[in-house]
Amino acid sequence: MSNQTLNLDDDLYQYVLANSLRELPVQTALRAAMTEHRFGRMQISPEQGQFMAMLIKLLGARKTIEIGVFTGYSTLATALALPADGSILACDINDEYTSIAKEYWERAEVSHKINLRLQSAVLTLDERLAAGEAEQYDFAFIDADKVSYDAYYERCLKLVRRGGLIAIDNTLWSGKVTAFADDADTLALQKLNTKLHTDQRVDLSLLPIGDGLTLARKR
Repeated sequence: MSNQTLNLDDDLYQYVLANSLRELPVQTALRAAMTEHRFGRMQISPEQGQFMAMLIKLLGARKTIEIGVFTGYSTLATALALPADGSILACDINDEYTSIAKEYWERAEVSHKINLRLQSAVLTLDERLAAGEAEQYDFAFIDADKVSYDAYYERCLKLVRRGGLIAIDNTLWSGKVTAFADDADTLALQKLNTKLHTDQRVDLSLLPIGDGLTLARKR
C-alpha cells in the first residue's frame, strides 16, 4: 500500500499495458510506425490515449478540439471514442507529420470526423470564436508549442462549455518544472501550472500520466 503514486519500472509498466490496453490494430500499427521516427517521443503514450478516450465517453462528448496533431495517435484515439456524429477541430502547422496521420485516420475510417486546419492554432481558435462557437465544445486537448500553451488555454476556456474538459499535456516536462527554468518552454509550463493552481474558473487535477497531464474542468 502507498499514499504516493508508484514509480513504474519497465516490468510494472508492461504489466499495466498487458492488463489494460485495448488498442485496435490500426492504433498499434501507428505506434509501431513511430518507433523509428526521429520525433517519435512526441507521441502520447497508449495508456494516456486510452484514458483520454474514456474521459470523452464519460463526458458524452461530440465536439472536441485538438491543438498539436503530430502523426495523429491522440486524434485517432479521440475519433474512435466519439459517436458517429462526433467531430474534432484538429489544429497543426506541419503537413509532413499530419500526412502520416491522415493515412491512419483513413484506415480506421474516422477521417470524416476530423477537420484538420493547417495554420496557426491561435488563428483557428479565434476564427471559431468569431463564428460564434463559444461554449460549443465538450473537450479540448492541448499538446503543441509550450510557449503558446497559455494562449491556447484561454481560447479553449471560451470555446468549451460549462462542465467541459481541457486536457493539457507535458505539464511535468520530464521533471524540469521543479527546477530553475533556463529555457522558454519550461518557464511557460511553470507559469501555466502556477496560474492553473489558483484559477477559480476551473476544477483542477494534475496527473502523473505520461509526461504529466493536467485536467481542467470548466465551472
